[in-house]
Amino acid sequence: MLKTGMIIAERYEILGKIGTGGMADVYKAKDHKLNRYVAVKVLKPEFREDTTFIRKFKSEAQAAAGLTHPNIVNVFDVGDDEGVYYIVMELIEGITLKEYITKKGKLSIKEATSIAIQVSMGLEAAHNHGIVHRDVKPQNIIISTDGKVKVTDFGIARAASSNTISSNVMGSVHYSSPEQVRGGYSDEKSDIYSLGITLYEMVTGRVPFDGDTTVAIAIKHLQEEMVAPSVYTPELPYSLEQIILKCTQKSVDRRYGEMEEVISDLKHSLIDPQGDFVKLHDVDTDAKTVVISDRELGEIKHTPKTGQRVSSPDVDEEDYDIGYGYDDEEDEEDYRGRRKQSGTKKSKNKKNGQSGGRGLSILAFLASAVLLVVLILVIGRASGLFGVTQEEQSEEDTTVVSDSADEDGLVEVPDLLGKSQTEATALANASSLGVQLMGEEASTQAAGNVSSQSPSAGERVAANTTIQYYISTGSTSITIPDLDGYTGIDAEQVLTDLGLAVTVTKAYSEADSNGYALVDPGYVSSTSPEEGSSVEAGSSVTLVVSRGLDYGTGVQVEVPSVVGMTQNEALTTLGKFLNVTTVEQASAEVEAGRVISQSPEAYSSADPDTGVITITVSTGTESAVTDTTTDTTDTTTADTGASSGGVWKCTQQLDTPVGYQGGAIRLELVQEVNGESVATTVLDGVTVTFPYQLDITGASGVSSGTLYLSELVNGTYEQLGYYPITFEQAE
Repeated sequence: MLKTGMIIAERYEILGKIGTGGMADVYKAKDHKLNRYVAVKVLKPEFREDTTFIRKFKSEAQAAAGLTHPNIVNVFDVGDDEGVYYIVMELIEGITLKEYITKKGKLSIKEATSIAIQVSMGLEAAHNHGIVHRDVKPQNIIISTDGKVKVTDFGIARAASSNTISSNVMGSVHYSSPEQVRGGYSDEKSDIYSLGITLYEMVTGRVPFDGDTTVAIAIKHLQEEMVAPSVYTPELPYSLEQIILKCTQKSVDRRYGEMEEVISDLKHSLIDPQGDFVKLHDVDTDAKTVVISDRELGEIKHTPKTGQRVSSPDVDEEDYDIGYGYDDEEDEEDYRGRRKQSGTKKSKNKKNGQSGGRGLSILAFLASAVLLVVLILVIGRASGLFGVTQEEQSEEDTTVVSDSADEDGLVEVPDLLGKSQTEATALANASSLGVQLMGEEASTQAAGNVSSQSPSAGERVAANTTIQYYISTGSTSITIPDLDGYTGIDAEQVLTDLGLAVTVTKAYSEADSNGYALVDPGYVSSTSPEEGSSVEAGSSVTLVVSRGLDYGTGVQVEVPSVVGMTQNEALTTLGKFLNVTTVEQASAEVEAGRVISQSPEAYSSADPDTGVITITVSTGTESAVTDTTTDTTDTTTADTGASSGGVWKCTQQLDTPVGYQGGAIRLELVQEVNGESVATTVLDGVTVTFPYQLDITGASGVSSGTLYLSELVNGTYEQLGYYPITFEQAE
């Protein structure tokens, strides 16, 4: 903690502490060079030893310093003075929006709308500069004494995200978007979601999702629909409620596309409060137009029709149709005309008194016919004439030709991808398996061929199992995502999963103003086409991975130690070297997927351009491999595709989380088990020492999960971050 009267960088005189946060303390100071008062944010001591974090912190702060806007707290200076790392910002005399809401309970409609517009304008300016806030919440919005609204802490959440084993998110879970709490990719639309939650709190005085734990709140963001704000504020204008609902759609595609649209609708709502101008796609049962995916469309087109028409003495067959207003092949005008004629015809019949007598006669006839059919069926079954079973009736849908199962009753699933429906059926039948068409989807496979299947090729399943598959409709347009902060390994997987053909190259990174590499070795430097570009599925994309700084041709560098790392971690750590080869070796001591040895040895020297680094990766013992294969056959529906059975452990290490004050912590694990989110408390009220070695047992057969970490502060748990973690089957 800095003392009053201290001078930083021979320029900023500390006048007093005015606030504190999870990662920094804020002081009021006087800039003697420009003779003005400023706010100085100083990193807490526990973060000053982490050089990677410091570098990221400076980089993000410098990016934020490039933002100049009336609704953004401007950053004037970034630097360090004898180990004190600081950011100098515009000093705003006022209170945070959170304090203002707490003080007033809830804000008036015009006041809330005005604040939302100003916040949106600040975020729009940031988005136009390629900066996503990622931590929009009332605590990061300041209302000055003259009524100006300013957003602060741009880039800080992003800098903090590199301080742990994975994506440690600083934002309060109350305001985090579904994709953020899921630990996935976030962009400008994540800020729009958080703004919507903030606006909800302004007009209602409460957050839409709350709970006893951060995990409970996170799951609500993912799975539950919020209570409409008009329930708590009946006088809320219709248009403003629709804006809130559109901002907070769980699907990013249903939200506003950019801040400019939000600002436009907010201004419109002031002029036309009850107007119906917000284009909101509801997910309900009304006959409203919604955007559905190619896969959903394919499933609809291939769903068997189970409804049958019902005949009645008084109902014309043309008048009765289950689920449709009129046939696809006739237009609405013809349909209405035919309905009118039919109605006139029935009215005439009733007037003539024909309806009652004819109805009784037909009913009597039908009753006799039903009785006759029942007698025939009973007599026929008794004599063995009829023996049709349900299995025989469904033979067309699931056909099994031969029995090629092994002694355990298991068969190997063939690869149906790229095959025509006829070829796929023949392949499956030859292995004593059936097939079921689930629908259509866009993919890189040729139109009309199988694009995906479940179970996957190579899995061993029970004979007579049905393989579900989709048919390709051809390629579709794909947007290149923002991969900043991703390792080359993870980024390649993301692009591959999108259906793109990825070519990975390595290139040296430029240096920042402090002489550090702008992009660390092993991490994504750029893509071609660049992020935001639209390409067709199957297109080629070049992924450029950083090699760090260029020390010159022929200069030898130290080889880092990668023994004990996973293969992906090792390849990322060796990002500076062009030639890295991997060999596999069975090992009873080292778990599968981890590095057994390396050549050259750690801390020796090698040329990053011409030297060859070889890492030996464990495949586990032979028995372990056999067990994994067997387990895969038992659970073909596991979400992760991992084998099931046995004990699944996570032994990763957690670094000191951003904002940790040394108190008791709570660790909560969320995993997707059979399509449902399952929460488990790992630790509760325990004080630990960081770095902390995890030893967590997860759900059997599930190889991933999200770990939420909270600290007990003043009797209340406050979330510090969440971490995507992986599980491996214990030997």
